[in-house]
Amino acid sequence: MPDPRHQLLIPRHQFFGRLARHALGGVAILAVALAAGMVGYHWFEGMPWIDSFESAAMILGGMGPVAEVHTTGGKLFAGTYALFAGMVFLAVVGVVFSPVVHRAMQRFHLDDDAVAP
Repeated sequence: MPDPRHQLLIPRHQFFGRLARHALGGVAILAVALAAGMVGYHWFEGMPWIDSFESAAMILGGMGPVAEVHTTGGKLFAGTYALFAGMVFLAVVGVVFSPVVHRAMQRFHLDDDAVAP
């Protein structure tokens, strides 16, 4: 829950705890997206699980496709998954960096003498 606008900044150890929780949330989002990609490549293309992992991880990581996709369903999935991966990237960046932006904005709105060490 965000802090009220004029409340003192939380101490650094609490801030780093909040940052760690948000990072874990980002990792959870990535894990779900990776699992979805693995299932899709395995289902539509009949790839072995390890190849499905590689293909999904490369798309999710922004590196591009690894193996050639042969079926129509596989091509539709690969294109949709690539678009989805771009949205996941933006969502994870927002989740992970929101505590930093929140702290910066709160510090900006506080008086100079109201900042806690």
